[in-house]
Amino acid sequence: MNIQSLRASLAIFATAALLPFSAQAAGEATKLDNATCLSCHQTGKRKIEVEDKQGEKIALAAVDPAKLEKSVHARMDCVACHTDIVDAKALHQKAAGVAKPDCATCHETLWKTAQTDSQPSAKERLGIVAKNIEAYKASFHARPDADNPDRPKATCNQCHATHEFAVPKAGTAAREQWRLTIPKTCGESCHEDQFEDYESSVHGALVMGKNDPKGAVCIDCHTTHEIRGASSDPFKLKNVEACGGCHNEQLFSYRDTYHGQVNRLGYTYTAKCADCHGSHGMRKGDDPKSKVHADNRLKTCQKCHDDKKPGMATATAGFTSFGPHANTHDFGKYPQMWITGKFMSALLIGVFAFFWAHSGLWYYREWKESKERKAEQRVRNEAAGAVPEKHFRRFAWGWRVAHLAFALVTMTLVLTGTTALFADSAWAPKVAAAVGGPKVLGIIHRVAASLFVGIFMIHFVYVMQRLLRKRKFRWFGPDSLIPNWKDLADCVGMFKWFFGKGPRPHFDRWTYFEKFDYWAVFWGVNIIGWSGLMLAFPHVTASFLPGWVFNVATLVHGEEAFLAAVFLFTVHFFNNHFRPDKLPPPDVVMFTGTQSLEEFRREHPAQYQRLVESGELDKYLVDAPSRPMHVGSVILGLVLITAGLTLLVLVGTGFFS
Repeated sequence: MNIQSLRASLAIFATAALLPFSAQAAGEATKLDNATCLSCHQTGKRKIEVEDKQGEKIALAAVDPAKLEKSVHARMDCVACHTDIVDAKALHQKAAGVAKPDCATCHETLWKTAQTDSQPSAKERLGIVAKNIEAYKASFHARPDADNPDRPKATCNQCHATHEFAVPKAGTAAREQWRLTIPKTCGESCHEDQFEDYESSVHGALVMGKNDPKGAVCIDCHTTHEIRGASSDPFKLKNVEACGGCHNEQLFSYRDTYHGQVNRLGYTYTAKCADCHGSHGMRKGDDPKSKVHADNRLKTCQKCHDDKKPGMATATAGFTSFGPHANTHDFGKYPQMWITGKFMSALLIGVFAFFWAHSGLWYYREWKESKERKAEQRVRNEAAGAVPEKHFRRFAWGWRVAHLAFALVTMTLVLTGTTALFADSAWAPKVAAAVGGPKVLGIIHRVAASLFVGIFMIHFVYVMQRLLRKRKFRWFGPDSLIPNWKDLADCVGMFKWFFGKGPRPHFDRWTYFEKFDYWAVFWGVNIIGWSGLMLAFPHVTASFLPGWVFNVATLVHGEEAFLAAVFLFTVHFFNNHFRPDKLPPPDVVMFTGTQSLEEFRREHPAQYQRLVESGELDKYLVDAPSRPMHVGSVILGLVLITAGLTLLVLVGTGFFS
């Protein structure tokens, strides 16, 4: 709508409202032009006072013609808004039944008219105003005022001087200058205490001291029309993002901490920007009055970390050296994080590069041999006198139960841990909400971690006491899981086979990749376990170690867990379930404990030959599992594989998001 049609619409609106009084005031209404109104209401004229509902005198706002001329309402008649005024007398006669000027009603009427006339695209700014009105109606400002319930806490004209209203276009120099006026608009009229704190803050020093529009003003943190109560969760969540709009690097580093992870999941009980830095009176870190100054930092931490609060313990001295914005690229500020970050990156890249290449080449070689119908020459069952229906017992029941328990607990750890690690992903908040929030998620994670460590310790003690009893056990022999020179030779031989440069190695009881899987658990329990323990009991950790340990522990805990999860659901699954000679999955040897003699001879020919030559093979031969046992094992295997691949998808989407 152009200015002329806007003016015409408002004039029609005003005329319709005044029809009942046209007979009485026809002569006077023709005199109600802007010049007539300004003859009394112009700035510099006699001060005009009227009585409010309580009988107290209040001054009417004067109109500055120069500012009115620059406003968006410049070409409108006064009576287009003041439809209740029907004469030009000193004490205006008010039209009965006509409401006082109301910005929202007027703009909503104009917007409805524009939509009816199929002109909304041509009146985009009017549509923005309509959206702002809707936001205002649901805002804190629209609630009834405590002292005067008949009116809202704030109305349009308290923030926007209606006669001078002219918000410059975004991106212009005029808009930046307009922003500088906002703190006074909010502070001097309503929020005096907050304004006083703001003036002394680092933001206020920029805006009011240096007239620098880069400083944050009220609407940057509180928004313009959808003002929410500062104690509400929606405001607290949005406020963190508002701070991050300027302090982008600090926002990303905050998100990597436990505080930020909980916040990203949609919960506000952990520390946020304002909890540490203050809200309106925030100062630079080296300011003695700053809440994050070295002398004040422990007290700031203890606002939340206080043993008087349920589930919390009082912060100790080590908390003060924790880096809430530590990163891995600034060696000068965070050398420990820089070194740890480089080590973890090298570890992840090295492990994945080697084993993914190993899996890809293995798949290609087996597929090629299958296609060319080549088969490795093997010893026949008849030569050993074995019965074809018999199975080879590879794993005792204790190993199988421990493996199943490890699998279930590990998947629980991956789900609960990566929900926090990848809290930015679309799925993580849903998982957190489904289990009852981050606190419950944390409890489940810690219980699962305790079970994992418990199972590991039982296994370790059991294995060690058995091995120590066997005086003839060869620690680097073929039955040992300790790596030896044959493993290195087998690995080299495997790569030669991949490229067709040699035969496939003859593996003994344990292959080099099975040994890697086994010892990776020892590495993971120590790296993930100790770092998790330090994070679970921060007040104890900080009593003996500096606070930067929390930063390093968080980084190591998350990235090592990521490494373990991706390795398990890619490399481990391939080695045991998705190789061409294993298809279709699953391989159920870890559930039944046995495998066919043919499969055993193919996968572990060196052990097979050794047992044949020593005459011990018969000791390990058992009947094949019953059909119900086999079917149940297949179902269990498929369920676990499906769960693992689902977790892999979640971890992958979380990583790339």
